[in-house]
Amino acid sequence: MPMLNRTRHLQRLLRFLAPYRLLLGAAIGAVLVSALLALLIPLLFRDVVNAAFVDGNAAALNRAALLLIGVLVVRAVSSAVETYLLHRVSEQMTADVRVHLFEHLLRLSLPFFDNAQSGELVSRLTNDIATIQQGLTTSITALVLHTLRLVGAVLILFWLNWRLAVLVLLVMPLVGLITRLSGRVLRRESEAIQHHLAEATAVATETLANMRLVQAFGREAYARERFVASVQKTVQAALRRARMLALLTPTVGMLFMVAFVVVAWFAGRQALSGALTVGDVFAFFFYASLMSGSVNTLAGVYGAFQQTVGAAQRLFALLDTPPMIADTPNAQTLPPLRGEICFEHVSFAYNAQTPVLCDISLRIAPGEVVALVGPSGAGKTTLANLVLRLYEPTAGRILIDGYDIRTVTLASLRQQMALVPQDTILFAATVRENIRYGRLDATDAEVEAAAKAAYAHEFIMALPNGYETPVGERGVKLSGGQRQRIALARAILRDPRILILDEATSSLDSESETAIQQALARFLPGRTTILIAHRLSTVRIAHRILVMDGGRIVEEGDHATLLAKNGLYARLYRRQHANE
Repeated sequence: MPMLNRTRHLQRLLRFLAPYRLLLGAAIGAVLVSALLALLIPLLFRDVVNAAFVDGNAAALNRAALLLIGVLVVRAVSSAVETYLLHRVSEQMTADVRVHLFEHLLRLSLPFFDNAQSGELVSRLTNDIATIQQGLTTSITALVLHTLRLVGAVLILFWLNWRLAVLVLLVMPLVGLITRLSGRVLRRESEAIQHHLAEATAVATETLANMRLVQAFGREAYARERFVASVQKTVQAALRRARMLALLTPTVGMLFMVAFVVVAWFAGRQALSGALTVGDVFAFFFYASLMSGSVNTLAGVYGAFQQTVGAAQRLFALLDTPPMIADTPNAQTLPPLRGEICFEHVSFAYNAQTPVLCDISLRIAPGEVVALVGPSGAGKTTLANLVLRLYEPTAGRILIDGYDIRTVTLASLRQQMALVPQDTILFAATVRENIRYGRLDATDAEVEAAAKAAYAHEFIMALPNGYETPVGERGVKLSGGQRQRIALARAILRDPRILILDEATSSLDSESETAIQQALARFLPGRTTILIAHRLSTVRIAHRILVMDGGRIVEEGDHATLLAKNGLYARLYRRQHANE
């Protein structure tokens, strides 16, 4: 990654710290106090040693010891303040980044999620932000602390004995070169680890979310092989990084130990000649050790920064992804709807090679129930998704009550609609919470009234805890018919002007289907409804039936009229009855 991009990523990350600059400033202030006191401690040890072994002065020894104890206490307090403030800033900043990323994901359009892996997105929310947390708070203060310690230790070393200081510093350019070269490789390996970890997370998320299918097909071994393969890639990348760390850390340590041996030899000769006191030698080794520790820590900080930059690159690649569908700058709020829907020469394609809808022109009157039927892939669900503006037409426009839906806010459009999908989506919460998802401010009485209207109240009350019964992830604790009735209750609670029923009864038994149809008969009057169905017995409640094939409307009429035409609808109807 070019240096300019790395700098830009770090600058963008620092903006997340801006709201906490006072707390961070206080933490850095505590770090500075701690660093300065750390530099003072070896000099005070020198005074203690010299007072005892060189001067033989008891009063000076007592003063130096008391002063040293006082400095150690103050340093402990400053370290405690630094630790608390850093953790506070770190946790709050991390929460802000996660919320910011999650809010951005919520704004992204459905086409983005069609091509993204949920496990990888979860990895961005967890692993990458955890890496950034480490690099943006702990590493910054470590950089300040150990840079100050290093510079201060070097200056004091020269003050104590410049000849000894030169011996230590001779090895520094070599250490810096090794650290820089290793850091580059370390950054690449860290990026590879995060990439493979995201793949493993995606495999695990996908498998656990579809455990019923995995076990039904006996694919536990296959699922394990996929996960193990992803984990092994992560392990291999981590081992490559570990090899680099194993090379970097001992090499730096060895170079400094060699310097220590040389310094010890030279210091001994200086002491024998009287150029250094015993206390000076103690202090010198304290500072040399302090400098060695700071250099090693700074090498680790450099590696942490490389990981942070890699994580930031992936984070901002996601944050810089614009939503394909968003409110225009002058979007207006859609007033309460009557429910008229007009398609004017609408075409749509997921990609240029595969058109899904071709020049659809259609008017649905307010309160009209229109059924869409046809073979799989005819474009029925896509047409409904365009009404919800989950996708944008590639040509033409859609009007609702005369408003082009691209000129109104998404919130005001969708809050007057409700969807009951074929694959019923329930959250891992209680029955009451799943129904209330249709209108979050609904009272308990309104929730129960919606359930009664959907013919769901009776079976809900038979559950172990009634409306407070958890339904499990994706509603696995309920039957298909029960899940579908809860989804319908959710739509009823929303009280929409436009209702979209996408194969709402396709996988239900006859009893559940009858209950759903009874609920719809009471709920649909006065609401514009798009009813998508493969079961042609369901569409008889529609005022009008549109038969789609190949992305076009090929037939239109009521049930009897379409049967009399002896076209596609009649063939589909006869085929279903023959199968039954």
